[in-house]
Amino acid sequence: MQHAVGSPLPPPHQPGHGWSPAAHHPGAQGAPQGPAPVPPPLSAPGFAPPGPPGPAAPAPQHGGYGPPAPESTGHVPLPPGGPVAMPSAPPAATAPDPTSTTLAVLLIGPAGAGKTSVAKYWADHRRVPTAHISLDDVREWVRSGFADPQSGWNDHSEAQYRLARRTCGFAARNFLANGISCILDDAVFPDRPVVGLGGWKRHVGPGLLPVVLLPGLEIVLERNAERSGNRRLTDEEVARIHGRMAGWYGSGLPIIDNSQLDVPQTAHLLDEVLARSLASPPSW
Repeated sequence: MQHAVGSPLPPPHQPGHGWSPAAHHPGAQGAPQGPAPVPPPLSAPGFAPPGPPGPAAPAPQHGGYGPPAPESTGHVPLPPGGPVAMPSAPPAATAPDPTSTTLAVLLIGPAGAGKTSVAKYWADHRRVPTAHISLDDVREWVRSGFADPQSGWNDHSEAQYRLARRTCGFAARNFLANGISCILDDAVFPDRPVVGLGGWKRHVGPGLLPVVLLPGLEIVLERNAERSGNRRLTDEEVARIHGRMAGWYGSGLPIIDNSQLDVPQTAHLLDEVLARSLASPPSW
């Protein structure tokens, strides 16, 4: 399960409770039989093809006092958001350039890994429009009635977490549909698939590129000590979170150990990792 920065450790995954498509689509069983509707073909990910032209609207009546006023409201129509597609491998002679490509990146790591700092720097220094979407920031949009996981992980805090993640995915899809790259950050646990990477893939799309940021324990302890408010955890909690994050080793996802790297160096290494992911997308 993801663990948002500043939140206590949720319970570990129990066998038999992993994510499955049926579990997230309750309408799949017992649905009335009949031919399934055929979706219209898509010309590009996130863009719906234009429909047939409809009948012209009748001209408004103005009582003969001059021509009708132009109907200009300043509204700019935007393409609808859709799942970002899996990136296709470029030709062998072409080296992928992540600095000028529209991407959707998920930066994973424990509290104190530097996810937010690296994500902001990376987004600030791209050659194409790029947005940073922080799950923690979106969670804290709820003011009155905020379910603070520091007070205990329960159904209420988990429901707000799921809502925040879905909101982040909705925002990312709309940014991507309009040519704006996105980098999202979240503390996703490898042993909680029920609300793990599968949720992000559903909300954003299969082309989402996950990268794990995992420095040494002493580094995350030092960074956590510099925090304040509900985003600062106890040393024991940080150690437990860091230990569970080690499960990403052997997962096939790219991992960056930024223990000895500053933020610009880590962002540069992130570009190198993303270039490899574009050439050979990871299986997840």
